[in-house]
Amino acid sequence: MSKWKRALVFALCLLPVAIVGGIFVGLYQMDSYPEEIFAEAIAQVGSVEAMLLIVALQSAGYALFCGLFGYLLADAVGLWKPLRWEPRSFLITLAVSLVGGVLFSLDHWTFGSVIDGIQEGNLQALSVNGVIASVLYGGVIEEVMLRLFFLSLLAFVLWKIFFRKHPRESIPTCVFILANVIAAILFAAGHLPATAVTFGALTPLLLFRCFLLNGGFGLVFGWLYRKYGIAYAMMGHALFHVVCKIVLLIFA
Repeated sequence: MSKWKRALVFALCLLPVAIVGGIFVGLYQMDSYPEEIFAEAIAQVGSVEAMLLIVALQSAGYALFCGLFGYLLADAVGLWKPLRWEPRSFLITLAVSLVGGVLFSLDHWTFGSVIDGIQEGNLQALSVNGVIASVLYGGVIEEVMLRLFFLSLLAFVLWKIFFRKHPRESIPTCVFILANVIAAILFAAGHLPATAVTFGALTPLLLFRCFLLNGGFGLVFGWLYRKYGIAYAMMGHALFHVVCKIVLLIFA
């Protein structure tokens, strides 16, 4: 099978997850966004079903485009790793997810104690819609978009601009580190629109929280991608959300 065919098969396998994840993202947004914003969105598209269809198709589009070209870019820079079970990689990913999920849950008691709405939002995210959306869309589709595609694209561009004389096998580590940092910053910035909608405005403290938590853990997911491959970055991101929500369910 050619490289393009393998990339297409990989992207097509993502579509069911993307569609279901997108639907649950839409359902979760209906639960969590202010009523007036939700009503305005429905008025623009005509119905709840139309809104969910749009969100699902958007998610599928991200998965197909970023899955296809992310695969090719990852292969071009040596970041693509076979999708196979490796006990050591799983145990390390599990440990990272356990620690990361617990640390992220502390947001409920740290920033949540000084910023109105955070604790209520964290509790809303414990709904079935919130959990499924975070695991499928956050854990899988966001990793395909931000790590497999964007981090690989950045690494490819940096390699070709600054280190094009180096073969793929000897691309300097600094290329991947810088690509990971930029991708993590973009990952954090991608949460700003939803943050602005949820809280009504972006304050300096909210910006700090967003880049500290989402950017910091984006670096971790990028490290898992570089070290073990996209499957373990997805697994780590999904487990991270599961652990965080379990902590909140028990202690919040």
